[in-house]
Amino acid sequence: MPGNLSSPYPGNSSEAWQAPSFTRAAQFRVGATMLLFSFAAVSNLAVLFSVAQGGGRRLSPRFRPLILSLALADLMMTFVVMPLDAVWNVTVQWYAGDVLCKLLCFLKLFAMHASAFILVAISLDRHAAILYPLSSLDSQRRNKRMLLVAWSASLLLASPQVLQFIFRTIKAGNADFTQCVTHGSFRQRWQETLYNMFHFVTLYVMPLLVMIFCYARIMLEINRQMKKNKAAGDSCLRRSGTDQIPKARLKTLKMTIIIVASFVICWTPYYLLGIWYWFHPQMLRETPEYVNHILFLFGHLNTCSDPVIYGLYTPSFRADLASCWRRCSPDSPRTPDQSEPSQEGTGPEQEQ
Repeated sequence: MPGNLSSPYPGNSSEAWQAPSFTRAAQFRVGATMLLFSFAAVSNLAVLFSVAQGGGRRLSPRFRPLILSLALADLMMTFVVMPLDAVWNVTVQWYAGDVLCKLLCFLKLFAMHASAFILVAISLDRHAAILYPLSSLDSQRRNKRMLLVAWSASLLLASPQVLQFIFRTIKAGNADFTQCVTHGSFRQRWQETLYNMFHFVTLYVMPLLVMIFCYARIMLEINRQMKKNKAAGDSCLRRSGTDQIPKARLKTLKMTIIIVASFVICWTPYYLLGIWYWFHPQMLRETPEYVNHILFLFGHLNTCSDPVIYGLYTPSFRADLASCWRRCSPDSPRTPDQSEPSQEGTGPEQEQ
């Protein structure tokens, strides 16, 4: 396992050490990682361009910083975690020195925390938008504060990776093999397991619980309003002056639910594998190597799925891409109103 990247956080082992090699399964992992990297880079940069340039005049002011931050977090995962994983599997051992060992492990954990915490901020925003619609007057300021907390907490929780006693470069026995690991950084196995479990809670358990709480309350509120409308003779939620949940807001809610579901589906197998490894290190010998690689690649799919989901639910994103294509293509005819979306009130950009 180059860099022990096939488990969330590497651990110490009393097993007889064997130098890893660039196996066929690792070669497949590198090839698949580079394909995912290419797609994630192009799609997330497109979202970033759309939100920062075109989306500024159509996307809801309260929602724009959230999507912008999510795209930035996904780009950090794309340009830090994916290339690091691919190169580390190719070289097998670590050649970049102690400083880069700490820095890249810090950036990896920072990107993973940021992605999870921004999804929490998005969930809290949807919770406030549905349950407390009158609070939307102050929502833009509140979202900026939540994003500041999300990025600051990610920075704080990832900062221990740069300390001397966690990740460092060591040589394996008398062999000419250097690796960036935590081996020997903790006196007892349980100390490292406790450290890993702490990050498991902050990276996955705590964000998941907050998101479940938010969307459970949202579903209960929607169900309550549907029963209320049904009792009044309405068969569905209508977009009118008396509706508390406008149509565009419901569409934004559907988009965020799918984004959160993608996070849970993609990363749950990876973290379960990590827990199994922390408490049962022998699992590396019992589990086929390709299983470890596939589960880690499955986690990368989350970075690719976010821009796809956003594009499917945001007409202005597709309009911005079409406008960019027309500007880049000299033979493409242009009309004055081509850059404006034709769908009004059908996407999250029209939410009030």
